[in-house]
Amino acid sequence: MVQTEREDDRSEYHQRGISTVFREYFLDEKDIVKLKPHQIAEKGVARTFQNIELFKNISVIDNLMLGRHQFIQSGILLGSFYLGKCLKEEMDNRDRVEEIIEFLEIEAYRKKIVRTLPYGIQKRVELGRALSMDPKILLLDEPCSGMNTEETEDMARFILDIKEEMGITILMIEHNMEVVMDIADRICVINFGIKIAEGNPREIQSDPKSLKHTLEKINSL
Repeated sequence: MVQTEREDDRSEYHQRGISTVFREYFLDEKDIVKLKPHQIAEKGVARTFQNIELFKNISVIDNLMLGRHQFIQSGILLGSFYLGKCLKEEMDNRDRVEEIIEFLEIEAYRKKIVRTLPYGIQKRVELGRALSMDPKILLLDEPCSGMNTEETEDMARFILDIKEEMGITILMIEHNMEVVMDIADRICVINFGIKIAEGNPREIQSDPKSLKHTLEKINSL
């Protein structure tokens, strides 16, 4: 994915002295900004949320099956009879979901209702739903927020495995700097919407602006 920026001199904000920046995001050389969410998903972009956005009153496996929705083509009529093409699609997609359940080590929870599960497992289920979409790019919004040490270590391990075993590009927002330094290939440090540093973990650790920002954050605690 490539991001570009351009200023719009004609905007009412510019007339009031405010510079407006419009961002363009290209995936496979196509701008996806104006696409609807389901169209972006079809292009191969999946995401998780900072606050868990699962269907709490259905099972783990059903939540993951929702991630396969875009791969089901049989329609309502055939789906009503659950025969032929529809049955084959269901079986193929369930097989893929079972692979992801095994990958994330949540076999024991596969038939459990989501709202009954511990927080860390729910975060893992949400990651599984995103993986069920077979994405090219996976967007993770604070995947380790609210987790204890053990849950954080597990999540970091799964993120590394996704990158190394599945070959999926990952864009992650995370405030846990220990996790970021351990698993990220490249880091962008942002303070109140302004980029103050960018580079690999070693470069970020030695960057004066990044160090100053980190110390200020520690002192404010």
